[in-house]
Amino acid sequence: MPTSTANGDTRLSLWLRVREFAVPPSMIETAALRRSVGDWAGACAAAGIDVDLDLGSTTRQYGRELTALVRADLRRLAPDLLRWHMPRIAPDGLLRPGLTVPLARYDAPGDYSSRPVYLVVRTPPAWADAGQRMSLALWDRSRDGPAERRHPHARPSPRYRLDLHRHLWDADRSGELRVRSGADGAEGPEGAEGAAEGAVTRGAAGPVAAPSMRIERVPGRAVDRWASEAGILLRSTGHSVGRVRVRLGAREQVLLDVDARGDGSSATAQPLHPAATATPASEPVPGARALPLLPDAATWALPDLELLRAGLIEAGRLHPLVASALAPDRPPAGHPSPTTPAADRPGQPRVVECRGSRHRIGLSDGVLAPLDHGSAELRREELLVALGGPPLPCLQVIDEAHRRPDCLTGVRERLDHGDTAGALAVVEGLLGPGAVLRNGALRDALETAARRRITYGLFRAGLYGPGPGRARPGPDRPQDHRSHPRHTLAR
Repeated sequence: MPTSTANGDTRLSLWLRVREFAVPPSMIETAALRRSVGDWAGACAAAGIDVDLDLGSTTRQYGRELTALVRADLRRLAPDLLRWHMPRIAPDGLLRPGLTVPLARYDAPGDYSSRPVYLVVRTPPAWADAGQRMSLALWDRSRDGPAERRHPHARPSPRYRLDLHRHLWDADRSGELRVRSGADGAEGPEGAEGAAEGAVTRGAAGPVAAPSMRIERVPGRAVDRWASEAGILLRSTGHSVGRVRVRLGAREQVLLDVDARGDGSSATAQPLHPAATATPASEPVPGARALPLLPDAATWALPDLELLRAGLIEAGRLHPLVASALAPDRPPAGHPSPTTPAADRPGQPRVVECRGSRHRIGLSDGVLAPLDHGSAELRREELLVALGGPPLPCLQVIDEAHRRPDCLTGVRERLDHGDTAGALAVVEGLLGPGAVLRNGALRDALETAARRRITYGLFRAGLYGPGPGRARPGPDRPQDHRSHPRHTLAR
């Protein structure tokens, strides 16, 4: 996990950028509107989720009863809320690539009774993640279709499962987020440096005793919730007591021993690898690998709650379902944009110092142009520039806006997170809808995004990419190490 620096918690700074660009308000509004009229497929399309399941085929394969359960979950699915809570990685806060996240589990009848069926959402591999799109499908152990063969990890992930956290994607249960995140209890264990050996770390959900290790108060660890969440995980496996693994890093895991009452009110923690030189491949605790793994959604604190408590974000800037759960007393608010000076609003003229005078540049006939120079003067100046002369300051500012504008960073962020419409809106607001981009960083960014979208389409069609379990760099990403453990962005 990123550590704190002199400029503040880099983890929270990164989540603040994610909340600004990853799920734009237009996506939330459109998805909510389509969901309100029962159009779950349209809501998925608005949220950038491709649907790889057919309810008719589901009925023929699994029966009407299971299809009814799937249809009910699809109608409750808030795809924009799912995108909001999906696992992400540093340093850009993009969706964690190559994941298969289970959303719901169904016990199929008949020949499939021993093979549960899962509703899953998948993220493409890093080399094909243009547009940050996801796909929705059904999976069971017998499936070996094209989608499974071309995906690097087609099986549901036990670490990133959301079937025990329906409040992160089910619109009807989003209100449970307040309790499951610990927002209605204490802000965390006492003592910023952690609990010493033999002490008890207490929170809203109950204590976690640490007789043989030191539970450090590293930012982001939801120690307060571990006991209760471990109890939920054990009950899902048909047990009331037992041990649960908690993964904190590539070389750091903890075993939670839930108390005999089985209500998740307390648990005892011990390190999985007591020796400092132990490697992840070692197994000092017999049978540790077979123990259930606490999902990341329960291991790490909710970033929205941390941002609210740190005063870095207002409730009105959160997803509406998240805001209503974490801040139910807030005044009604949408997604306000920052107040912008009139001179900097899209389409408004800008003032430029041009040869001792103050001139304006703004949109004219849908194109950014100097407003205080005549057409004959502009043609003469353009000819002088072609012959090697210095350009007018007004023309120089316009040329710089085409090649490397001040908004280039924001445009790139939107393109990286799949908000192509938002990126184009920023460009059109600056240069005008009729502008022809000149060679430069802005044009390169837009062209690269378009080419990578083609790569994603070829991946979806099975026409490009490596076989399962292999990684191949794309044409616009020679080397991509974003799935390396050090780039993992914990919840």
